[in-house]
Amino acid sequence: MSEISAKPTAPGGSGDVLVVGGGLVGLSLALALGGAGLRVTVVDRERPAAAADDRFDGRASAIAWGSSRVLRAVGLWQALDRHAQPIRDIRVSDGDSRLFLHYDHREVRLGDAGEAPPLGYIVENRFIRRALYAAVAARPEITLLAPAELLKLDREAGHVSATLADGRRLRAALAIACDGAESPQRAAAGIGVVRWRYEQAGIVCSISHQEPHHGVAHERFLGAGPFAVLPLPDGEDGTHRSSIVWTERADLAPAMLKLSDGEFAAEIEQRFGPHLGRIAVAGPRWSYPLGLLHAERYVAHRLALAGDAAHRIHPIAGQGLNLGLRDVASLAECIVDAARLGLDIGSAGALERYERWRRVDSLMLVGVTDGLNRLFSTDLAPVRLARDIGLGVVNALPPLKRLFMRHAMGMVGDLPRLVRGEAL
Repeated sequence: MSEISAKPTAPGGSGDVLVVGGGLVGLSLALALGGAGLRVTVVDRERPAAAADDRFDGRASAIAWGSSRVLRAVGLWQALDRHAQPIRDIRVSDGDSRLFLHYDHREVRLGDAGEAPPLGYIVENRFIRRALYAAVAARPEITLLAPAELLKLDREAGHVSATLADGRRLRAALAIACDGAESPQRAAAGIGVVRWRYEQAGIVCSISHQEPHHGVAHERFLGAGPFAVLPLPDGEDGTHRSSIVWTERADLAPAMLKLSDGEFAAEIEQRFGPHLGRIAVAGPRWSYPLGLLHAERYVAHRLALAGDAAHRIHPIAGQGLNLGLRDVASLAECIVDAARLGLDIGSAGALERYERWRRVDSLMLVGVTDGLNRLFSTDLAPVRLARDIGLGVVNALPPLKRLFMRHAMGMVGDLPRLVRGEAL
């Protein structure tokens, strides 16, 4: 990346950008901006050592091919590569129907060389967090204040001023809220949301299994919701591993979590079948409520929303983090372009460009994931017949299937430079 001349931000001092929230999206955004020479301060409530622990977050994230380019561009992928399992095929099925949709990475060629990259990767969140903390610590332009609590953010005419619980005060040209679906900064700015909760809960865990997965991700639609088996890298001892993302009725999820490991494994086999041979639960299980959220605006005076603060979607297609990383790529480009032109990076012009850029993509994915969840969570015979025929038709039409595959890879639309594999 070509850099903007800047000096490191001193704790408690002034900088260009204040990022509120040091999760996967917030730290990725800090790396993108810091790599371009902007001074960034990140404020986060979590203690990094706790957030990087194996038991903090048991989820694994699907990283689309386009999103992996963003992580490469910000210097993160080298640390993640050995923990990343390439997704070479995706198989989508509807219960026991014989009709299915099969994505094969060899069917999509990208770039002048006509390469057929993986559709994406599966990476456990614990490894992403550790890589982010290490990368942020190595960048002098970025100051991470954690654990720290932001008490008040004043968005004034020419800057923002933040007051922390320990009395420190920070000043920046722009604040970016990456503080989650319940974002206090979004609420303080008076930005409303459209939201509802599904009568579903997500259950996640890792499993070991007898047969290799060959890089195939499975998503099977059942009456309670989608059941996904996502390939993970083999363990150091050669054990074959996968991540389970199981959507269950919210009232049944607590009972599933109380099952013994053997009983829980039997429930998985009942839903997925014998394709991976004998399976065993590997490690703890987590559960979390599922819902939809979309902010009415992504920007306010000297404030931008990114990640879950702007949108939260159903995990049905594994696109949640990818949506946030596209926020990172677009917002970083808008901010850096304004800075290089000598413009105010917190101005309405820079922020409105970001909102226009991201709103269509986000709204489309919010609608698609919500619609798919509702469509595939009903067992009405006419509806089931129609959706099964739909899967079969798409599978039989290569041009249409390739278009859907490019969407899943994050390679459709007005792509930011980082997604195109270019420097900011």
